Amino acid sequence: MSRELARRETVSAYLFLLPSLIFFVGFVVIPMLICIGYSFTNANMNSKTVATTFVALQNFVDLWKDETFLLALKNTFLIVLVSVPTVCLFSLWVGSAIYNLKGPVLSAFRCIFYLPVVTGSVAVTVVWKWMYDNYTGILNYVLKGAGLIDKNINFLGDERFALWCIILILFTTSVGQPIVLYVSALGNVDHSLVEAAKVDGATDIQVFWRIKWPQMMPTTLYILVITTINSFQCFALIQLLTQGGSGTNTVMYYIYVTAFKMTEQQGHFGYANAMGVVLAIFIGILSAVQFRLAKEK
Repeated sequence: MSRELARRETVSAYLFLLPSLIFFVGFVVIPMLICIGYSFTNANMNSKTVATTFVALQNFVDLWKDETFLLALKNTFLIVLVSVPTVCLFSLWVGSAIYNLKGPVLSAFRCIFYLPVVTGSVAVTVVWKWMYDNYTGILNYVLKGAGLIDKNINFLGDERFALWCIILILFTTSVGQPIVLYVSALGNVDHSLVEAAKVDGATDIQVFWRIKWPQMMPTTLYILVITTINSFQCFALIQLLTQGGSGTNTVMYYIYVTAFKMTEQQGHFGYANAMGVVLAIFIGILSAVQFRLAKEK
């Protein structure tokens, strides 16, 4: 009877998972395999005049000779290397600071920080675009009023500032969920261990590092992986603010331009898919490294 019951429970579980599994396979797994397959071809939009042929690894070889792709890859890694640690550290600091606040006040802080997450990316970007505006932007108004600058700065048109402006927006829209998760993680810490450590004379830093931090590691790992993936996939901000200009081109935006906006080759799908495969490999490698480091902790 126990085996029969286990079999029935297993079948029931898979039946409940079946709808989500169908969507996952149909809209994630199969497109992923198609993307990998096309990355080895010269597939393009103008299929009537250019036949799709197998080109082996030629697309991947051409990528490392493409200066635009290399610059986009450099910008993408810069976004990841800056945004991921700053988002995690800031979220941990804010989560620790507001954790001990009481009901309504804690809820208010959660709402304030989480609001950009649930607000549409287009609406958030439009507000930031106005703030960065070269003529009527509030940032130029404040900086000139404070005497920090003599003339207006073209934040989105100057290569010295444009990419950092994108990173700042990405940071503000990425901290909401990690803050909420860290507050919840702190609530799940075994407080009997914290009290015992304090009785033994442990400092607040020792309590956090030796007791709280290890118990928060699964949450930290999840935040690191999700933030890394979101940073690699930065596209909407680039599309709405700079269209890849002013040195802000990223791999995701270059994939879009290559697949849908190149006029000479009418959309080189094969080449764009090769970039997607390379980007997925980098994301997988960094995620694996983060998992390994988390396990060592």
